[in-house]
Amino acid sequence: MDVSSGTIFLSELLGTATLILLGCGVVANVTLRQTTGFSGGFLMVTFGWAIGVFAGVYVAYESEAHINPAVTLGLLASGANLSAVQVLAYLGGQLLGAILGATLCWLAYRQHLDDAETEPEAKRGIFSTAPGIRHPVWNLVTEAIATFVLVFVIIAFGQTPSGLGPLAVALLVLGIGVSLGGPTGYAINPARDLGPRIAHAALPFSGKGDSDWGYAWVPVVGPIAGGVLAGLLANALGYV
Repeated sequence: MDVSSGTIFLSELLGTATLILLGCGVVANVTLRQTTGFSGGFLMVTFGWAIGVFAGVYVAYESEAHINPAVTLGLLASGANLSAVQVLAYLGGQLLGAILGATLCWLAYRQHLDDAETEPEAKRGIFSTAPGIRHPVWNLVTEAIATFVLVFVIIAFGQTPSGLGPLAVALLVLGIGVSLGGPTGYAINPARDLGPRIAHAALPFSGKGDSDWGYAWVPVVGPIAGGVLAGLLANALGYV
């Protein structure tokens, strides 16, 4: 891939920040009292995340818009020509971009996040995922399956999100959300969960509670496993 590591880093940082700002933003709009979107429901959340992906892919076009460590590692497993430095630039940009996007969401909803009547778990849910039924092994399986679908389809149709096209990727994420997102809140992106969870722990607002670090490994390990398996299978089947 003939793109400098600096370009990759900046592109992924800005694209991932856009994704997370809009994604966490729609959850905040649905969750927090006195917003115009309060109680908008899960379907509104899935559409918001899909639009976040759509916008993030456009912003990160220079780096081929991975905006997700599971995509980067899945492409690497499929045989993509990426150097170690480029991979680090992707992963670093994605994680820092996710923290930045979550911080911008905090600024946008600052007054609402201080609302004492909103439960700490609901506030945390703006930033990070949580399972409907807490069982780490099966939560891990769900995340791996959902991310496998994401990465395998991306590879099968074009090897990169930009090859698929922003709208196609957004519709894919929407489909995953409405079909497989119920059990865990569908992180399907380690940076999407870890970055905002770090921001949740660090940012000052009232009644935020703990950041649930005991669950934090699931939406990191599950998506990485699913993405790498997708890349390996795509390579074995000759999709790349």
